[in-house]
Amino acid sequence: MSVSDRLPDTVGRRLPEGDGATAAAGGLLAVVVALLVAWLPVTTPIPGPLSVFVEVGVLFGLYGILVLGLDLQYGHTGLVNFGHVVFFAVGAYTVAMLSAVDSFSGVSLGYPWPLALVAGVLAAAVVGGVIGATSLRLRDDFLAIATLAAAEIFHNVTVNFDGTFGGNTGILSIPRPLDELAGDFDTALLATLVLFAGLMLLTYAALTRLTEAPYGRVLRAIRADELVTRSVGKSTLRYKMAAFVYGAALAGLAGGLFALYNGAVAPGFFTIQVTVTVWIGMLLGGAGNHRAVLGGLAIIMGLRLVSRFANEAIPVTAGTFASVRLIVVGMILVLVIRYRPAGIWGDPDELGVDT
Repeated sequence: MSVSDRLPDTVGRRLPEGDGATAAAGGLLAVVVALLVAWLPVTTPIPGPLSVFVEVGVLFGLYGILVLGLDLQYGHTGLVNFGHVVFFAVGAYTVAMLSAVDSFSGVSLGYPWPLALVAGVLAAAVVGGVIGATSLRLRDDFLAIATLAAAEIFHNVTVNFDGTFGGNTGILSIPRPLDELAGDFDTALLATLVLFAGLMLLTYAALTRLTEAPYGRVLRAIRADELVTRSVGKSTLRYKMAAFVYGAALAGLAGGLFALYNGAVAPGFFTIQVTVTVWIGMLLGGAGNHRAVLGGLAIIMGLRLVSRFANEAIPVTAGTFASVRLIVVGMILVLVIRYRPAGIWGDPDELGVDT
């Protein structure tokens, strides 16, 4: 009897791929509700103890878009991208530089934020295309090193080019559209939570439609055996490039939304920690399945939420506790890889791993 057979049914059962139409309808509804919450002259105060849940939920919406893009690259195409945060940062900094007004550090051009958001997505896609054109012919391990190096290079550029990126201070005075529309902080925060959830569902719906189409079957064939896929006449490099650029554009969208939500960007927001979080969430849930990667990310974000309260009860410094939390997350990942290498809800047959 395999390990997966010994797991309880509720844990070992594979998650089916989602219904894209239902997700699209839910996403559109959530976007409309979010705009109504922000626009109507009704305030919605959030009780103090619940505000931390709402803040983590907002972050989950952004990271959900990130992990879905990463899953398209790795889970469906087999591209090992350890520099996903660079596209997140490119989207955020592009929005910041174009839309910020009178920031005392870095570039602030004061263009309308919708234009800046579109430019942020396009800039991340272009950077993804440049990195992909120079790296996708590399073997998996070298591709991982190249993308990791790209993220580190961009981080150093933002720190050292003060006049453009604002150095360690970053860029401030970025417009916060929902705050301006809602008028009070709690209502804007609640509207942001619903809006990001809706945008995550729309991303889920779009990727479900993409991966269930013949295009998605070619991506999975590349992941399973690129040589065989090429032998039947498919241009694997073109498919890999497209998947890489799509994932980068989604990360740019998440970065742009983060800038418009936070009102400021700085290098400290775009560290390797972001890439590690989405990678662990994807591997924990099960790569190659949109629902599973979101489930894995929810576990990691839930652990982060619980640890906030645990830190208040344990007499150690925040830095020490962060190290302990990292060890706990690492142990969870080791146990999952040891006993369920395809992830909690992943399909080992599809991913080609032994259980």
